[in-house]
Amino acid sequence: MTLESESSREITTASGIRIHYHDLGSGDPLVLIHGGGPGAYGWSNYSRNIEHFAKRHRTITVDLPGYGRSAKKSAEGSVYEFLSDSMVGLLDELGIAKASFIGNSLGGGTSLKLALRHPGRVDKLILMGAGGGLPVFSTVSEGIRHIAAYYLGDGPSFDKLKAFVQYMVHDPSAVTDEMIEARYQVSNDPETVASPPLKSGLTHPNDQLWRDRLDLLTHKTLLIWGREDRTVTLDNAFVYLRAIANAQLHVFPQCGHWAQWEKADEFNALVSDFLDR
Repeated sequence: MTLESESSREITTASGIRIHYHDLGSGDPLVLIHGGGPGAYGWSNYSRNIEHFAKRHRTITVDLPGYGRSAKKSAEGSVYEFLSDSMVGLLDELGIAKASFIGNSLGGGTSLKLALRHPGRVDKLILMGAGGGLPVFSTVSEGIRHIAAYYLGDGPSFDKLKAFVQYMVHDPSAVTDEMIEARYQVSNDPETVASPPLKSGLTHPNDQLWRDRLDLLTHKTLLIWGREDRTVTLDNAFVYLRAIANAQLHVFPQCGHWAQWEKADEFNALVSDFLDR
């Protein structure tokens, strides 16, 4: 039995949403939330980080609703409100009063919205390439265009997903066909194809997190970005850095949108130091 299958769990929240997650380690709770690209799910996004953090923390790696093995349910209004409330439901069912959160992209925006709506449930925030920000210098990114187009036309394909992944990392040669195939199979789930999780996009006014009362946040926050991020570009970080009182920013050079994957060893050390301080 692999560590992935051994730690696999499933729970239904009070609101009736089935959430799949992995539960490893012991200590202060740490929740890992993945991004919103096609084929994304918790273990895939954090495969190079989970075991490291589980040595010191109870590490909960989540499949968001609409992704992976969780219920294929999409938001009817604000995506970040829906997802953050679903994470509070998970904490409630697991009996966790407060946790620290690591969120990538969609998961970063979800973690931030959770802190805004339920500040007492959050200890520390680690937001990498977090969504909901304001690109100060750039327009709609190449990565976002690929996410939006993935389920259009002829629908999912291996080649489409491979093209998408090129925009997630700085060095595409490090991504294997096996990794792309695994994500493609998840993205091609019939329920997901019938109702893609971000089909309505992040167009609700409450999903523009840079307009929210970020100044009210008191949580210690670590912003992490890849300098070469072509999905949620580095200039998205600046409003967050200015508005969140206890925020600091770390930028990895020669790194794209998946800092936790491309710079895994450095990322793990940086985040562990932040959590332990």
